[in-house]
Amino acid sequence: MAKKESGNGAVPVIPELLAPAGTFEKLVTAIHYGADAVYLGGRQFSLRAKAGNFSPEAMAEAVSYAHERGVKVYVTINILAHNQDLVDLDQYLLFLQQIAVDALIIADPGILMRARTVVPHLPVHLSTQANVTNYAAAAFWLSQGVSRLNLARELSLVEIAEIRKQVQGELEIFVHGALCISYSGRCMLSNYMTGRDANQGNCAHPCRYSYALTEEKRPGQYFPVEEDERGTYIFNSKDLCLLERLPELVAAGVNSLKIEGRMKSIFYVGGVVRIYRAALDFLAALPPEAWREPAAIALPPIFRDEIAKTGTRGTTENFIDQRPGSDEMVYHTSREEQTVLPVAVIRVEGDHPLVEARNVLETGDVIEYMLPGIEVMQLTVMAMRTEKGEQISRANPGNRVFLTTEPLLTCGTRNGILRRQDR
Repeated sequence: MAKKESGNGAVPVIPELLAPAGTFEKLVTAIHYGADAVYLGGRQFSLRAKAGNFSPEAMAEAVSYAHERGVKVYVTINILAHNQDLVDLDQYLLFLQQIAVDALIIADPGILMRARTVVPHLPVHLSTQANVTNYAAAAFWLSQGVSRLNLARELSLVEIAEIRKQVQGELEIFVHGALCISYSGRCMLSNYMTGRDANQGNCAHPCRYSYALTEEKRPGQYFPVEEDERGTYIFNSKDLCLLERLPELVAAGVNSLKIEGRMKSIFYVGGVVRIYRAALDFLAALPPEAWREPAAIALPPIFRDEIAKTGTRGTTENFIDQRPGSDEMVYHTSREEQTVLPVAVIRVEGDHPLVEARNVLETGDVIEYMLPGIEVMQLTVMAMRTEKGEQISRANPGNRVFLTTEPLLTCGTRNGILRRQDR
């Protein structure tokens, strides 16, 4: 809870920035660009079974890497469990305690009960899957030993502020990323259509499929639900983006701002974390008098310009002011066209950094280095050579090359991302 009241000119506490880490590389990228904490899953009990996830050894390494850099690690155990899922649960909980994770993210009451019994000193964060939509439900879960609530995504700013006034536990909300068409993510569509249970971590994302209407007596004839010869993506929501509402969320006393995206690319993770980190730092530097009217605080236009370059389906503020309507959906495609692409990741820094190409990179290309913070540095690729010293004019994805740029990339740091416009 914020230590100083907002709305009266006192500076509120800046919340934690919580980033997705579907793989070790994404964890490294999120930390590089300023995450205060990351969340990740193991090979079991996680709602992102296809995210890559972490073996026990990799998870221990991830926790060590994060802690060395002052970053917390929260582990998802957020499936809605069946009896067979409980067999190895206690052993897994003890392992997470052993490697010193900072909290568990849980949705199922049975898993919560076992966690409070087996590892009572590990903090528990309640998953959004638990559907906390009111202060009475919030108080209930806090009474069960939960220390933080990831509130349902179906709440308005007014409702979030009211819950904050009524309870003392930590509050976390999603501020950016993909939205599930179902209520707080409890969806059975994938199970019915593909046999893959979303509530067990195996969602096939059928909400992103293209649909058309058929009539049983007219086989082979497809009638678009909207007037579009390609059909329509009737379940496909725009992505959540509350970037421009951060001042109000900070003033409301939210403790943690969460970014969705354990299955997204390092470019998405790094790009989004970088922007929200810079936005929170901008707010932290404001004078006290600015907080007399949090709704009047505006981020500079560069923030909106930068977030638009990360993709993927357009943006919506979802329920933050009112119930979303048809304008918050994307009917014509599963995702918007990506105009800016990651082109390389710095592996060894220096005047001529060693980079790993992620898209085709050619001499003469104009690229941008994504600095920590909101600024970018524009560069022209003047020359490339392989690790064997061979001069080349084109690097393909996966190639490692030394870059010579104009100007020289003297400020580049390991794990920094280079990008360019799509050709």
